[in-house]
Amino acid sequence: MPSTHANILLHAVFSTKNRFKLIRDDWRDELFAYIGGTLREHKANLVKAGGVEDHVHLLFQSHPSFAIADTLRLIKANSSKWINEQRKVPAKFQWQTGYGVFSVSQSGKAAVSRYIDRQREHHAKQSYESEFLQLLDLHCVQYRKEFVFDQELHG
Repeated sequence: MPSTHANILLHAVFSTKNRFKLIRDDWRDELFAYIGGTLREHKANLVKAGGVEDHVHLLFQSHPSFAIADTLRLIKANSSKWINEQRKVPAKFQWQTGYGVFSVSQSGKAAVSRYIDRQREHHAKQSYESEFLQLLDLHCVQYRKEFVFDQELHG
């Protein structure tokens, strides 16, 4: 076969450093548009973005020629630089060190998209920490609870 064909859907989740509530409604959509442009640098396509003040969810179609870690590093580095250059927050903005990323089947795409759309209602009842651990469990990711958030808060 002379060409590569892929449909790699990923759901990425990451928070602001120390889960500070810094992402405001009045510029959140600009941030997501910027992230969408950044993804295009890695031949990726942003399908859906959402989140609240302390974290974001991204559903995107990844390109097989780029490592997931490299794509997420690019997203986080470029978007934090943009936030700081645009002076969207009064102090230096940073994302958390790590992230969660989960594969999504084509049949699950609509459900994940709806989940991302409903972040505001969802987080009226559940914290980011609780949600993140729930996502790890749902996707059978092995972890030690005491280390999921610890490094960031003490490092």
